Amino acid sequence: MTALGFLYPGHSAEDDYPRLEQLLGSDIRLDVIHTEIGEDAHRVDALRRMGSAERLAAGVEELRMAGAESVVWACTSGSFVYGWEGAHEQVRGLAVAAGMPASSTSFAFVNALREIKAHRVAVGATYPEDVAGLFADFLRAGGFEVTHVHGAGIVTAAEVGTWGEAEVLALAREADRPDADVLLLPDTALHTAAHVQTLEKELGKPVLTANQVTVWEGLRLADRRVNAPRLGALFTREPIVQT
Repeated sequence: MTALGFLYPGHSAEDDYPRLEQLLGSDIRLDVIHTEIGEDAHRVDALRRMGSAERLAAGVEELRMAGAESVVWACTSGSFVYGWEGAHEQVRGLAVAAGMPASSTSFAFVNALREIKAHRVAVGATYPEDVAGLFADFLRAGGFEVTHVHGAGIVTAAEVGTWGEAEVLALAREADRPDADVLLLPDTALHTAAHVQTLEKELGKPVLTANQVTVWEGLRLADRRVNAPRLGALFTREPIVQT
């Protein structure tokens, strides 16, 4: 059994994780611990408070007791708002507090892009434009070319969590550009686990979504490789692991 730990802020699209667990196989367990979200606002000051070391550290003991082999801060905006260096410091602090390998969804996107060898990216963010722009800056710091950023202007994770397939597809179509190798949907409050195959078929290219790459990053940290084609191109590049 491979046990992976995730610190997820508040409650919005956490039901993606049981779905992802089901698609990955019976010997992988995804343990989700909810951290305090504080003010639910896609605003830089609120996001920095949400991703503070104190709030993340509060959830790690339960993950250790559950036997998690790695931990990922399952929040994109609550990591990239610290900038490239600050996000590294956040992850280092989480690793020390948890006593296990650690990462965040922002770095999950970077590592997933490197895995699929994509360079030119388009971004479909639920966030206001200023926050979406900070994600683009983070990606550029990671060495990627951002061809287009679309910010939908949604202020709260609670509202994003109500979106269904139609809204997700509309966001993807609005954000995609022909010159992008891949489309990114960066909000972990957005339900996407059931839609990755549909999105990739619709756009004709890889699509990386927040909860999808977060789980992939947890597996990477645990040195586990899984083939799960229903989770998109990212999960078809790995050899099948015999258990």
